[in-house]
Amino acid sequence: MRILTDADVRASLPPLVEVVDLVADALSALAEGRADVPPKPTVRTSPGMFANAMPAAYPERNLLGCKWISLVPDNPVRELPTASGVMVVNDGTTGVPRALLPAAELTAVRTAAVTGACVRALAPADASISYLGAGVQAASHIRILEALGHAEVHVWARRREAIDALVSESATVAPGIRIVACPSREAAVRDRDVVITGLSIGLTDMAIPATWPRDDALLLPIDYASSVGADLADSAVLAADDPQQFAAVRAVRGKLDGYPAPTTWTGHLLHAPRPDGRLVIQNLGSGITDLVVASAVADRAEASGTGLLVDV
Repeated sequence: MRILTDADVRASLPPLVEVVDLVADALSALAEGRADVPPKPTVRTSPGMFANAMPAAYPERNLLGCKWISLVPDNPVRELPTASGVMVVNDGTTGVPRALLPAAELTAVRTAAVTGACVRALAPADASISYLGAGVQAASHIRILEALGHAEVHVWARRREAIDALVSESATVAPGIRIVACPSREAAVRDRDVVITGLSIGLTDMAIPATWPRDDALLLPIDYASSVGADLADSAVLAADDPQQFAAVRAVRGKLDGYPAPTTWTGHLLHAPRPDGRLVIQNLGSGITDLVVASAVADRAEASGTGLLVDV
């Protein structure tokens, strides 16, 4: 089995446009029933935290694997990441583990690539884009948006120093995109074609009023209902990467309280005319998107000899 570090994962990533292609294909396979992805079980050791197992199989591509990830909102005060975990990539024929990856870089890039697939398919090529938040996911989203040809993103965060740090990092990792700091959440949301929200999961005082976004805005929350609440979802066509998983999450009090049921799958939207009006897409994270990216990373790491080989 090949053991990789986060640095190995970054070094072995395919070009980011190819990563977007991979997750778009995976989302379509999920929507069409060509991937085997059961609802992810959740366990907890304390209020507010949770951990998920995310198994997935993609038979036609002979892919098999599972991500194990925990999210602990209090971890930043411990100087630890909010999300941490590992991904196992198995041989699809023998079931033997072939690679073990840390989940941090994988999750950040996969999440941003799923957002990117939606932006590419459902927004104008010259769309005006805003992002709420300035954490790890903001940086990965900036990289993906630059790879897709976008030149500007408007950003709002609760701490101005976080935006400054994002601007500094992006100058190195995504120099082709300009970050414009917004003075308020409302200024970031109004008149934008696309609004991506990446605040902390579980916030109760950051919901965007339904009167702020454009009537035809594409809203892509990656923070559950922290920013895009039930009233805003009620004003839009609602899609999800996995409506079955969405139903399981909605049943957990406090995550998606009051949300309507999705009317379609993200994977179906990627290859169909965009619905009229406002569109909310709740991509809660599916093991199939992790799997296709992790497998591509494992292939490239094997080809280059990256990582540590151990007996299993």
